[in-house]
Amino acid sequence: MNLNQITLPAIDVDASVAFYRDMGFTLIVDSAPRYARFECPRGDATFSVHRVDALSPDSGVVVYFECDDLDARVASLQARGLVFDRPPTDERWLWREARLKDPAGNVLCLFHAGENRKNPPWRVDT
Repeated sequence: MNLNQITLPAIDVDASVAFYRDMGFTLIVDSAPRYARFECPRGDATFSVHRVDALSPDSGVVVYFECDDLDARVASLQARGLVFDRPPTDERWLWREARLKDPAGNVLCLFHAGENRKNPPWRVDT
């Protein structure tokens, strides 16, 4: 199996479309005001937003987007007005992460992990 996409809830799909386009994603399906789908700049992954009438309280879900140029990417997004809840930080699990929320409050993590993304020193042998 391969992960195809993730769909996130949004109260205002147009605001989410503007936000994700500012982040550098390509809009590939525009069915506003109820749905939009994006393509990641690298790889085959896609994700979408769909309109909901109300948002659930914090679900604990975090969507991760890997960036080889994390610090420069965060600086560029901040210069465009995006606000990060946490700046790029080296984590004990050997990833460098920065966090922000989209207009609907969905938590996003921009990160760089390199080889440790799938092969950390504590990886289980299969």
